Amino acid sequence: MTRCIIIIPARLKATRLPDKPLADIHGVPMIVHVWRRAMEAGSGRVVVATDSEAVLNTVRAAGGEAVMTRADHPSGSDRIHEALSRVDPGNESDVVVNLQGDLPTLDPSLVRACLAPLTGPGPDIATLAAEITLEEERHNPNVVKVVATTLAAPSRLRALYFTRATAPYGEGPLYHHIGIYAYRRPALERFVTLEPSGLELREKLEQLRALENGMRIDVSIVDTVPLGVDTPADLERARQLLSPAAS
Repeated sequence: MTRCIIIIPARLKATRLPDKPLADIHGVPMIVHVWRRAMEAGSGRVVVATDSEAVLNTVRAAGGEAVMTRADHPSGSDRIHEALSRVDPGNESDVVVNLQGDLPTLDPSLVRACLAPLTGPGPDIATLAAEITLEEERHNPNVVKVVATTLAAPSRLRALYFTRATAPYGEGPLYHHIGIYAYRRPALERFVTLEPSGLELREKLEQLRALENGMRIDVSIVDTVPLGVDTPADLERARQLLSPAAS
């Protein structure tokens, strides 16, 4: 039986939206909304990993579990690895979900979909993608595409490459990568020891480090892309989506 822990990295130093995890959404800080969505997934223990006492205290006041981590981590993957070593030193969890802390409108079913490829043998890492339906997204470098091959399992792909370019060429669907990851524990422990790779630095996509080092990433295809809150406009959209009138 797979034992899962969901870790949500949260730091306050976002430049486009300062103090982002504490942004108010109808009287509730954004990080608490994300923690609640993760709990609703029912997939395992949920821990917020932060370098901020304010975030730590906010999550604990809401009844959640949070842990302090170093402030100098270069990525969320490094932060969740430190948090994992602190909250699960006995290796009770064998799958770790890295869930971004800026997804307050997340459908909890996406967490379960991300975990699905790891219920059997094969991939080291699992993630999500949705078919692109808007023409402008096909050419937008901020919309990361996954180039993948189809697997026998329904709605399942094996990632060959991730890119900001419009790819692959020719007729057929393009897939918008969704940055939620599930790692087998040994895969996470290996990943954080690897040096940033050439393609990772060129594309500015951390997951390419795994592919360049021979790690397998499988992709569950889902129907929706969750709203990531990066700007004041995104925050206002999240408030609209979570307003009592919208539910």
